[in-house]
Amino acid sequence: MALSTTQSIWRSGGGDNTRTAYCGSGLMAATFYIADVAVSTSTNVKVSSTSGAPNLILPAGARIMSITFTGDAATGQTDMGFTLYTSGTNTGAGLLDNASNVVGTITPGATGSGTSLGLVMSSSELVYITARVGGSAGTGSMSGVIQYFVADPLEGQQNV
Repeated sequence: MALSTTQSIWRSGGGDNTRTAYCGSGLMAATFYIADVAVSTSTNVKVSSTSGAPNLILPAGARIMSITFTGDAATGQTDMGFTLYTSGTNTGAGLLDNASNVVGTITPGATGSGTSLGLVMSSSELVYITARVGGSAGTGSMSGVIQYFVADPLEGQQNV
């Protein structure tokens, strides 16, 4: 099977050749791994538990809609945030704020969600996803899936 990548924002008009219908953005998923939920300062989240795995970096315009913990090897609570790629500005609990380290999904407005969950993290820079210990220190590692989409600068309206 061939692999392909793109630097475009995927949109679907659902077969509307008249460009009348709202053109939605595609939802994407990124796996993540937090090696130690007891780290007190924000550290970069990895894409897997493999030794030397790269940092999880999302594109400019990314908007995270849910974070699902799939690994149940940790106790305590976790903060998850993001750091701007070039400026280094960190929002430590922007995505998750004292989220319980149990298998489950956190969405905007749910218990444990941060104030940036569901919002564009940066419209101009890539972002590193970060994690640190939350309100209750735990032990162990966590893995999961982040569902996100890239915000459409045309707000769903195709250019003509």
